[in-house]
Amino acid sequence: MTRELVDLVAGGGVVVLSGAGLSTESGIPDYRGESGRRRRGEPMTYQAFVQSAANRRRYWARSHVGWRHVAHARYNSGHRSVAELQARGLVEGIITQNVDGLHQAAGATDVIELHGSLHQVVCLGCGERSTREVLDERLRGANPGWDTAVNGLTVNPDGDVALADEAVEAFAVVDCAGCGGLLKPDVVFFGENVPRPRVEDCFALTDRAKVLLVLGSSLTVLSGYRFVRRAAAQATPIAIINQGPTRGDREALVTLDAPLGLTLSALVSALEPSPHH
Repeated sequence: MTRELVDLVAGGGVVVLSGAGLSTESGIPDYRGESGRRRRGEPMTYQAFVQSAANRRRYWARSHVGWRHVAHARYNSGHRSVAELQARGLVEGIITQNVDGLHQAAGATDVIELHGSLHQVVCLGCGERSTREVLDERLRGANPGWDTAVNGLTVNPDGDVALADEAVEAFAVVDCAGCGGLLKPDVVFFGENVPRPRVEDCFALTDRAKVLLVLGSSLTVLSGYRFVRRAAAQATPIAIINQGPTRGDREALVTLDAPLGLTLSALVSALEPSPHH
């Protein structure tokens, strides 16, 4: 823990930009760290998903098993620390690249989910949104006896697992109950753009920030890195806590290569609580 980081956060007006590294301690692997290197298979692209019924079957079969792992994941001390800093009035807003909902589970509010949420499903036909629990019930009904146990399978960051071809081929997909359209998790797939209004909200939050605090993101994809560039262009101080180097290290005033949970807990302890705590 550096004094510089403590002083930056103590001044308030902090906007948090979080990535997969914040959730690895909850058992959800990231894309580019140690757990990401063990990943099998390539993530689904939007184009592949909409173009092929076989691809959709493969996605939903794998996700039907893996989503359970994400749904049962518990927030960790890193998520709790961010929520505590927000409760103390030091964190102005949170932009997360994660789709796991763990910031909110830990008590954080006003979280912008840049890449959407695995807990929601959207119909590509009528735009209707529904919960993943509702879809899960429908998929269970359509696939009686189909094995949903993870059984030591590797769960990927986007909530799917590698399955044998015969398991995938035996899986029945369901469509929108309202219009019969294609259902998709309400997440931004590779090859798909983040909705423009969401990006504008994130830019507006970044513009108001007194400090941009990056947590557990390598910033490899532009969708997150652009907010670091925006903050740097406005001479807003940037602090990065991540295990391993990041694309934004050059722009950062403070960089810390350290475990997130431990470091954020220490940061909270180092800051004087507000009088009402």
